Amino acid sequence: MAGDDEILTVTLHESAAGLRLDRAMAEAMPSLSRERLKSLIKGGRVIDASGTTLWDPSAKALAFATIEVRLPAARPAHNAAQQLDLVIAYEDEHLLVVDKPAGMVVHPAAGNLDGTMVNALLHHCAGQLSGIGGVARPGIVHRIDKDTSGLIVAAKHDKAHEGLARQFAAHSIDRRYMAIASGRPMPVEGRIEAALGRSSTNRKKMAIVAEGRGKHAVTHYRTVEPLKNATLVECRLETGRTHQVRVHMAHIGHPLVGDPVYGRARKPLSDVLKARNFVRQALHAARLGFIHPVTGNSIALDSEIPADMRELIDELRI
Repeated sequence: MAGDDEILTVTLHESAAGLRLDRAMAEAMPSLSRERLKSLIKGGRVIDASGTTLWDPSAKALAFATIEVRLPAARPAHNAAQQLDLVIAYEDEHLLVVDKPAGMVVHPAAGNLDGTMVNALLHHCAGQLSGIGGVARPGIVHRIDKDTSGLIVAAKHDKAHEGLARQFAAHSIDRRYMAIASGRPMPVEGRIEAALGRSSTNRKKMAIVAEGRGKHAVTHYRTVEPLKNATLVECRLETGRTHQVRVHMAHIGHPLVGDPVYGRARKPLSDVLKARNFVRQALHAARLGFIHPVTGNSIALDSEIPADMRELIDELRI
């Protein structure tokens, strides 16, 4: 192994007994994805307390086993650093929180190779990049959709990334969204518990699936203000799954206004959206609260609803 490998040691929980090794390790090390751990195991970078290399990701894990993971030094990212406008809600030497505008993609991908938040952070955080994913890049710990606006945290180094990832895995992060839902949710506040997984008919969509076949997901919603044919709601995430608010609100019959995937507005609401050229889901990540992974201080940040949503709310006011 290279001398600059980072060595992580973890002791598996009692509940790990009988699980696949990669799954047990992913639960014990939330900062590393299961796919990343599978690759590390197959690459001979995982050993047990006796010094034996563990090569099989599907091998059965043992409760209380102590395992060492050797992370290779992060290789440079191929993404280009770009000087793009960023609204920084909070920043120190360990992490920063960006107030992302609607329309900005978080990660470069096919069709969006530049102009993303990662491109902007590579420029903004030059020389201060987390390599927790195996690539030197800003440590994107969580994501919000391209057309969702609001607060997102990024880590500048691995310790901060790991500390934040543990809080996301433990569902202790305070994440609240402001959304405009179609119709009037009844009751006016409630708890939505429904597992989420990939749609069997469209892999780009998420869907409600049977518990055990998808990821456990819970959303708490409350009515903030009734509007014409719609409602301003606050959604608090107990878990944070892909498209969670969008799918859960559609599941109870009140899809988000403007959502092109999970809901279609009916007249007269559709006429208002067309007149305003409002073509995104009306969803804003308005609050982000967490314990600073290095200082231990409590961080609580709020972001105002952006202009396009505010103007739509004003037009829909009763």
